[in-house]
Amino acid sequence: MIATLLAAPFGAQAAASCPDLLQRDMPRLQDEKPQALCQYAGKVVLVVNTASFCGYTPQYKALEAVSAKYADKGLVVLGFPSGDFGNQEYGSNKEIAEFCENTFNVKFPMFSKSSVSAGKTDLNPLFADLAKRTGQSPKWNFHKYLISRSGKEVMSFASGVSPDSPHFSQALDRLLAQQP
Repeated sequence: MIATLLAAPFGAQAAASCPDLLQRDMPRLQDEKPQALCQYAGKVVLVVNTASFCGYTPQYKALEAVSAKYADKGLVVLGFPSGDFGNQEYGSNKEIAEFCENTFNVKFPMFSKSSVSAGKTDLNPLFADLAKRTGQSPKWNFHKYLISRSGKEVMSFASGVSPDSPHFSQALDRLLAQQP
Protein backbone atom coordinates (compact mmCIF):
# COMPACT_ATOMS: atom_id res chain seq x y z
CA MET A 1 0.00 0.00 0.00
CA ILE A 2 2.83 2.43 0.81
CA ALA A 3 4.44 1.67 -2.56
CA THR A 4 1.14 2.48 -4.25
CA LEU A 5 0.84 5.79 -2.45
CA LEU A 6 4.42 6.75 -3.32
CA ALA A 7 4.13 5.65 -6.93
CA ALA A 8 1.03 7.69 -7.72
CA PRO A 9 2.54 11.15 -7.17
CA PHE A 10 5.73 10.18 -9.02
CA GLY A 11 3.72 8.87 -11.97
CA ALA A 12 1.62 12.03 -12.05
CA GLN A 13 4.76 14.17 -11.89
CA ALA A 14 6.43 12.18 -14.69
CA ALA A 15 3.35 12.56 -16.90
CA ALA A 16 3.19 16.28 -16.14
CA SER A 17 6.85 16.79 -17.10
CA CYS A 18 6.45 14.93 -20.39
CA PRO A 19 5.13 17.13 -23.22
CA ASP A 20 1.79 15.95 -24.56
CA LEU A 21 3.35 15.37 -27.99
CA LEU A 22 5.56 12.69 -26.44
CA GLN A 23 2.90 11.05 -24.26
CA ARG A 24 2.61 7.97 -26.43
CA ASP A 25 4.26 4.65 -27.09
CA MET A 26 5.56 3.85 -30.57
CA PRO A 27 6.79 0.46 -31.84
CA ARG A 28 10.56 0.20 -32.44
CA LEU A 29 11.68 -0.62 -35.95
CA GLN A 30 13.91 -3.55 -35.01
CA ASP A 31 11.44 -5.61 -32.99
CA GLU A 32 8.18 -3.62 -32.88
CA LYS A 33 8.32 -3.49 -29.07
CA PRO A 34 6.54 -0.38 -27.77
CA GLN A 35 8.83 2.44 -26.68
CA ALA A 36 7.65 5.34 -24.52
CA LEU A 37 8.50 8.63 -26.21
CA CYS A 38 8.39 10.27 -22.76
CA GLN A 39 11.92 8.91 -22.29
CA TYR A 40 12.96 11.86 -24.50
CA ALA A 41 11.24 14.50 -22.34
CA GLY A 42 13.53 17.47 -21.69
CA LYS A 43 15.41 16.93 -24.95
CA VAL A 44 15.14 18.71 -28.26
CA VAL A 45 13.51 16.12 -30.50
CA LEU A 46 14.00 15.94 -34.26
CA VAL A 47 11.28 13.80 -35.86
CA VAL A 48 11.79 12.82 -39.50
CA ASN A 49 9.90 10.58 -41.90
CA THR A 50 12.37 8.47 -43.85
CA ALA A 51 12.52 6.27 -46.94
CA SER A 52 15.24 3.95 -48.21
CA PHE A 53 14.84 4.57 -51.94
CA CYS A 54 14.46 8.33 -52.28
CA GLY A 55 16.64 11.08 -53.66
CA TYR A 56 16.81 12.44 -50.10
CA THR A 57 17.92 9.10 -48.60
CA PRO A 58 21.54 10.34 -48.30
CA GLN A 59 20.20 12.68 -45.57
CA TYR A 60 20.52 9.65 -43.27
CA LYS A 61 24.23 10.47 -43.17
CA ALA A 62 23.58 14.09 -42.12
CA LEU A 63 20.92 13.00 -39.61
CA GLU A 64 23.35 10.56 -38.00
CA ALA A 65 26.08 13.24 -37.93
CA VAL A 66 23.74 15.79 -36.30
CA SER A 67 22.59 13.14 -33.83
CA ALA A 68 26.17 12.30 -32.82
CA LYS A 69 27.30 15.94 -32.71
CA TYR A 70 24.46 17.25 -30.54
CA ALA A 71 23.48 14.24 -28.40
CA ASP A 72 25.49 15.55 -25.44
CA LYS A 73 23.69 18.90 -25.75
CA GLY A 74 20.28 17.25 -25.52
CA LEU A 75 19.24 16.36 -29.09
CA VAL A 76 17.57 13.10 -30.03
CA VAL A 77 16.68 12.20 -33.62
CA LEU A 78 13.68 9.91 -34.15
CA GLY A 79 13.19 8.27 -37.54
CA PHE A 80 9.84 7.06 -38.87
CA PRO A 81 10.02 5.14 -42.18
CA SER A 82 7.07 5.64 -44.49
CA GLY A 83 6.05 4.42 -47.92
CA ASP A 84 3.51 7.20 -48.41
CA PHE A 85 5.44 9.03 -51.11
CA GLY A 86 6.22 7.11 -54.27
CA ASN A 87 6.29 3.84 -52.27
CA GLN A 88 9.99 4.56 -51.71
CA GLU A 89 9.94 2.56 -48.48
CA TYR A 90 8.51 -0.80 -49.44
CA GLY A 91 10.55 -3.18 -47.29
CA SER A 92 9.58 -4.85 -44.06
CA ASN A 93 10.60 -3.30 -40.74
CA LYS A 94 13.46 -5.82 -40.51
CA GLU A 95 14.68 -4.97 -44.04
CA ILE A 96 14.50 -1.23 -43.30
CA ALA A 97 16.47 -1.68 -40.06
CA GLU A 98 19.16 -3.67 -41.87
CA PHE A 99 19.37 -1.09 -44.68
CA CYS A 100 19.72 1.82 -42.24
CA GLU A 101 22.37 0.08 -40.17
CA ASN A 102 24.37 -1.44 -43.02
CA THR A 103 24.21 1.46 -45.49
CA PHE A 104 24.30 4.55 -43.25
CA ASN A 105 25.29 3.15 -39.82
CA VAL A 106 22.16 4.73 -38.31
CA LYS A 107 22.27 4.63 -34.52
CA PHE A 108 19.47 7.06 -33.65
CA PRO A 109 16.11 5.51 -32.65
CA MET A 110 13.96 4.32 -35.54
CA PHE A 111 10.34 3.29 -35.29
CA SER A 112 8.08 1.00 -37.29
CA LYS A 113 6.99 1.92 -40.77
CA SER A 114 3.85 4.06 -40.66
CA SER A 115 1.75 6.51 -42.62
CA VAL A 116 2.70 10.16 -42.16
CA SER A 117 0.70 11.85 -44.91
CA ALA A 118 -2.44 13.85 -44.11
CA GLY A 119 -5.63 12.15 -45.17
CA LYS A 120 -4.45 8.59 -44.50
CA THR A 121 -6.86 6.57 -42.37
CA ASP A 122 -3.95 4.94 -40.53
CA LEU A 123 -2.03 8.18 -39.99
CA ASN A 124 0.68 7.98 -37.33
CA PRO A 125 -0.82 9.96 -34.40
CA LEU A 126 2.48 11.74 -33.69
CA PHE A 127 2.59 13.07 -37.25
CA ALA A 128 -1.08 14.05 -37.03
CA ASP A 129 -0.31 16.13 -33.94
CA LEU A 130 2.85 17.63 -35.46
CA ALA A 131 0.96 18.64 -38.60
CA LYS A 132 -1.82 20.16 -36.51
CA ARG A 133 0.67 22.20 -34.47
CA THR A 134 2.65 23.49 -37.45
CA GLY A 135 -0.03 23.58 -40.14
CA GLN A 136 2.33 21.53 -42.33
CA SER A 137 2.21 17.83 -43.00
CA PRO A 138 4.94 16.00 -44.91
CA LYS A 139 4.68 16.42 -48.66
CA TRP A 140 7.57 14.01 -49.30
CA ASN A 141 10.15 11.84 -47.56
CA PHE A 142 12.59 13.38 -45.06
CA HIS A 143 10.25 16.09 -43.81
CA LYS A 144 11.54 17.23 -40.43
CA TYR A 145 9.96 18.55 -37.23
CA LEU A 146 11.99 20.09 -34.42
CA ILE A 147 10.34 19.99 -31.00
CA SER A 148 11.62 22.20 -28.17
CA ARG A 149 12.60 20.73 -24.80
CA SER A 150 9.28 21.88 -23.32
CA GLY A 151 7.29 20.57 -26.28
CA LYS A 152 5.61 23.96 -26.68
CA GLU A 153 7.49 25.02 -29.81
CA VAL A 154 7.43 22.90 -32.96
CA MET A 155 9.07 23.85 -36.25
CA SER A 156 8.60 22.20 -39.63
CA PHE A 157 11.24 21.80 -42.34
CA ALA A 158 10.58 20.58 -45.88
CA SER A 159 12.43 17.60 -47.32
CA GLY A 160 14.90 19.74 -49.23
CA VAL A 161 16.22 21.33 -46.01
CA SER A 162 19.17 19.18 -45.03
CA PRO A 163 19.94 18.66 -41.33
CA ASP A 164 23.35 20.23 -41.93
CA SER A 165 22.03 23.34 -43.70
CA PRO A 166 22.62 26.74 -42.06
CA HIS A 167 18.86 27.42 -41.82
CA PHE A 168 18.24 24.18 -39.93
CA SER A 169 21.41 24.49 -37.82
CA GLN A 170 20.41 27.96 -36.60
CA ALA A 171 16.98 26.73 -35.49
CA LEU A 172 18.52 23.70 -33.80
CA ASP A 173 21.15 25.77 -31.97
CA ARG A 174 18.44 28.13 -30.71
CA LEU A 175 16.34 25.29 -29.32
CA LEU A 176 19.33 23.56 -27.76
CA ALA A 177 20.23 26.80 -25.96
CA GLN A 178 16.79 26.95 -24.30
CA GLN A 179 16.27 25.38 -20.90
CA PRO A 180 13.27 23.12 -20.31
